[in-house]
Amino acid sequence: MKILMFGRGVIATVYGWALERAGHDVEFYVRPGRAATYGDAVDLDLLDTRRRVWGHRVVEKWPVRYREALEPDHDFDLIVLSVPHHRLPEATAFLAPRVGRATVLVFGNLWTEPAAAIGALPLDRVAWGFPLGGGGFGADGVLRGLLLPSVVFGTLGRPPTDREQAVRQAFREAGLRIRERPDFRGWLWVHFVSDAGLFSQGLRLGSLSELAGSTSDFREALLAGRELLPLLTARGVDLRRHRGGVLLFRAPTWLMAPALAWLTTHVAPLRLSFEAHCDPDAEEPREICRDTLAEARRLGISAPRLEAAELHFAREGKG
Repeated sequence: MKILMFGRGVIATVYGWALERAGHDVEFYVRPGRAATYGDAVDLDLLDTRRRVWGHRVVEKWPVRYREALEPDHDFDLIVLSVPHHRLPEATAFLAPRVGRATVLVFGNLWTEPAAAIGALPLDRVAWGFPLGGGGFGADGVLRGLLLPSVVFGTLGRPPTDREQAVRQAFREAGLRIRERPDFRGWLWVHFVSDAGLFSQGLRLGSLSELAGSTSDFREALLAGRELLPLLTARGVDLRRHRGGVLLFRAPTWLMAPALAWLTTHVAPLRLSFEAHCDPDAEEPREICRDTLAEARRLGISAPRLEAAELHFAREGKG
């Protein structure tokens, strides 16, 4: 399969590497002028857990190919679109007249209705997924990240189409297990609110990485997420269909908080997943908290812990 990764962000790079290693033809679309800035290779330091629970460390310089233009008559089979949710309107507006015959995999967070979030992209050309790996680029330019053994795919109330099945197969060929979520809209919103609870308390400390190992701070993060569950119900999410997703927040905090503190200290994959979120200036965590709080206020849902953390994520002049 010929695959275009939209942008050279962390998710695009980690999964682009895995897909290319599986034999797919992978390129990156970047803004004009960026290819020279990025250079012709990415320095990787990945913990790959696809085959071993504790992971296999991969350290290499991965040669990559870029393109700075995308014509409508391109021959890509798949475009992987993984951008922060607040950047999605700009990205879909660019891609809509340039889809060609490709399928577009929307691969990340959403907080609006999915059909509205993709703008003018043709709905029958879209597949829906969510990465479970991640990481970050350090000041030295090295991408330090984590590749977990599965990814999430979902649909909006119907079986996957042939296009969607072809995308799933490409990821299976890359050694990734597929976790299906039939109510993907609800699953995405549960995940978004979960992020808001955790990020709100991480930002209070500086970044999400600061939560690792702290029982008291995890307790506040879990309670912040619990306070947001009524927001999901108010938006029409049937929480009975997402018991696993909300269990973390419904379980007793005296049990979950110390467990998370221990796990983020002693279990390498989970520790790395938190350590990767160490940028105190990252915008996406703030946007997630802002959008969640705005919706809670619009619907009249009380979110005292999220509101108390607003000072740390409000735009300048607000909060």
